[in-house]
Amino acid sequence: MTGSVTIVGLGPGDAAKVTPEVTAAIDRATDIVGYIPYVARIAPRDGLTLHASDNRVELDRATHALEMAAAGRQVVVVSSGDPGVFAMASAVFEALEARPDFLHLPVSVLPGITAMLAAAAAAGAPLGHDFCAINLSDNLKPFALVERRLRLAAQADFAMAFYNPRSSSRPHQFARVLEILREECEPGRLIIFARAVSTPDQQLRCVTLSDATDDMADMRTVVLVGNSATRRIGPHVYTPRSA
Repeated sequence: MTGSVTIVGLGPGDAAKVTPEVTAAIDRATDIVGYIPYVARIAPRDGLTLHASDNRVELDRATHALEMAAAGRQVVVVSSGDPGVFAMASAVFEALEARPDFLHLPVSVLPGITAMLAAAAAAGAPLGHDFCAINLSDNLKPFALVERRLRLAAQADFAMAFYNPRSSSRPHQFARVLEILREECEPGRLIIFARAVSTPDQQLRCVTLSDATDDMADMRTVVLVGNSATRRIGPHVYTPRSA
C-alpha cells in the first residue's frame, strides 16, 4: 500500500472549528504525529497509533512522519490552527528537502482556522485591512530579527497579530515589544489580548497601547494590534477597509 503524509490544522481549540476535510483525513489515518497537546486532541481508536513529541523537535517529527509514510503508513501530521502558519507544514517540507528519496511520497496540506482569525472574529474585524503576523518567539530566529520586523511593520501602519508573545522562559521580551510599539505608535492604538480563543476558557480584552502591560499575555494568548485607523464601535473593534 502506498503511504502518504497529510499535514492538517486542528483549528484554535473548538472541535466545531475543525474542518470536515481534516476530520476525514484523521479518520483515514494509521498514525498521528505532532506536539504533545495537539496529539492529545485526537481520540484513540483501533488501528491508530499516536506519536506525540516535544515542541522543539519539529524536524525530527517531520522526518519520522516521512519514514512511516515510506513504509506504507497513512500519516497525519497535526498542528493547531493552520499548519502553514508557524506550524508543521514548513517543517515537513524542510525535512523533505533534506531527504529527496522521499520526494515520491504524496504530501498534502489541509488548512485550518488560525487562532489569529478566530480571535479577530471574536473581537469584530480588527484585521479588516492590510495586516501581518509575527511570531515573537526566538526559538528559531534571533530576537533582534523579531524587533526589526516589528518596528518596520509598525512604521508601515500594518495591523499586526502576534503569536507566542510571552513564555516563562522569556518573560521580558513582550515588555520590549510594547516598548517598540510605544516608540512607533500613538498611545491610543488598540490592542486585543485573546486568550484560549474559541474554548470555554476564552478571555478577550481590548485596551489602548498606553494601558497595555506585558503580563496581559502568555503562550495561550494571541495579541492583535490595530493600525492607526482601527476603532471601537460598541463592543466591537474593526479596521475600515479604506484605512
